[in-house]
This record gives sequence, C-alpha cells and structure tokens, in this order.
Amino acid sequence: MRETPEDLKELQSLLDASLSHSTTHLRSIINSERTLTAEQLTRTLTGMCTLALSTVTAKGEPRISGVDGHFLRGKWHFGTARNAAKARHLAARPAVSAAHMRGEDLGVFTHGKVEILNPREGEPAADWPDLLAYFKDFYGDDLFDWDNDVVYYRLHPHWMTVYAADVAKLTATPGS
Repeated sequence: MRETPEDLKELQSLLDASLSHSTTHLRSIINSERTLTAEQLTRTLTGMCTLALSTVTAKGEPRISGVDGHFLRGKWHFGTARNAAKARHLAARPAVSAAHMRGEDLGVFTHGKVEILNPREGEPAADWPDLLAYFKDFYGDDLFDWDNDVVYYRLHPHWMTVYAADVAKLTATPGS
C-alpha cells in the first residue's frame, strides 16, 4: 500500500460523497454492506488492474478501450502510446470515465479528469520520477522508449464508487 493517511482520508471522503449523492437505484445496489472502505480498496487494487476507459471524440462520440490501470495514492494511473487515438482525445478533452470489474465480485467506477504526467513539452509532474521508477520496475526498464513512446496519466476523480459482492472474500488475507 503506497497511500498516506491523507490519501486515505481524501479517498474515503470521495467514496462517501459519491455514494451519498448517487441515485436511490445505485444506493439500492451499493450500500454499506456491499462496498469497500478506502483502506480496503487500496489493499485490493494492487499491481495492474485492467480498466475500461471511456473518452470522447471531437464529434462527441464515446470511445472505450482497455488500459493497464495502477491504483496508486488513491488515484488511477495509466498509459498509452503517444500516437494513440485515446491520447489525442485526452489531450483535447481530459474528462474520462473508467471501470475496473472482476466478474461479479468487484466493480470500481470512476469519473474525473486526467493529468498528463510526462508531457512531450513542458515539465513533468513532480512525482513523475517516482512513478516512472514504479512503472519500469513493473514492466521492465527496456520495454519501450519511456520518453518518446508512451504518455502516462493520473485520473483525478470527482466521483468514485465501489461495488463489492462479498467484502469478507475480497479482503481476506491469503492463506487464512
């Protein structure tokens, strides 16, 4: 777990506010017995988690694609090729929706805006060196030209909710 106490507090506030301002229909599905706390969520979302990421074209048409998501410090981080259509969409329209689902056991649904972590021009995010070290450790230092081939993003959520069918199953310590 890489989250600070402040990260967990911020994430818990977001989860609580998102659920409390949701429709009665959503709250009939996701409630206090079928969700995770910020701490439980960060312990569950480790390593790479496949995200379905939704962007929008210049014509306002939705596009969905898969990305490798990494949940670090209470936010999703993901990358794509600099020449990918989704990179063009995100440069022009940074609002996105993302979903991570594990069958019927877990669903994490997020809406927000992305920040480019390693822009081609301009200064990278202050924590980019640490994130780059994490990604190189995860994928390998020589997978691609990290400076020119890939662009990474951090999704700053304004809404996030979590469905957990069986909280005890998701949060059980392996081997217990």
